[in-house]
Amino acid sequence: MTLVLDAAPLVALADAKEPRLEALLTIRDEEEGQLVLPAPVAAEVDYLLGVRFGEAARRAFLSDLAAQRYDVACLEADDYRAVSELDIRYSDLGLGLADCSIVVLAERYETRRLLSFDERHFRAVAPLQGGSFELLLADS
Repeated sequence: MTLVLDAAPLVALADAKEPRLEALLTIRDEEEGQLVLPAPVAAEVDYLLGVRFGEAARRAFLSDLAAQRYDVACLEADDYRAVSELDIRYSDLGLGLADCSIVVLAERYETRRLLSFDERHFRAVAPLQGGSFELLLADS
């Protein structure tokens, strides 16, 4: 089953002191479904890795992208309308492009499974296809 990825868990993979590192590595390496990385989230990960851990971590992530470890998904023209509507509907949360792209792509890939540490946002936001999101690691 498809898993849509948020930035923080991918950035945490570069942190040897991250207490959830083993669990994150297990998910990354053993997940049987697609690991979908929204393109706006990929840009966020690249930036955060560079700022927090330096160029070597950023380049390792770029190597993962080049090796197709993740399925990078771009938003299509019509998706931006949904992103804009989500951003307005949840304006009190300040979601932004990256989080809204996760919601939109979860619908496209027919999943409610997210790898995210962001319970504040993804517990409050309803999937476009209804129900609620399953947040790995919190719901595991």
